[in-house]
Amino acid sequence: MSAAHDGHASGEDHGSLKGYVIGFALSVVLTAIPFALVMTGAVADKGLTGMLVVGAAVVQIVVHMIFFLHMNTKSEGGWNMLALLFTIVLIVIVLSGSLWVMHHLNANMMPMSHEMSEMP
Repeated sequence: MSAAHDGHASGEDHGSLKGYVIGFALSVVLTAIPFALVMTGAVADKGLTGMLVVGAAVVQIVVHMIFFLHMNTKSEGGWNMLALLFTIVLIVIVLSGSLWVMHHLNANMMPMSHEMSEMP
């Protein structure tokens, strides 16, 4: 066989069993921790629990990208990372805009409690 196989350089790392096992173990732990937090009610504040679950989800996304998708700054000459950053910016814009619109719709469409008590 030649040095380049199917268009890939022979020196590229396409993962190893050790890398996949580490990624799987981290994924299981990052799934079990939020599940345990929600099911046991270990944290009394629901907002903090939600933030911890979202934080674990973000970390799990990074674990999947590194260990299973093999994304790094060197792959495809950095274009993968540039595409990822662009995608993240778009997601942040769409989510923050959606939350902003929903918050203002909720604030402006719901009747005020003192207005309801004055109604005949």
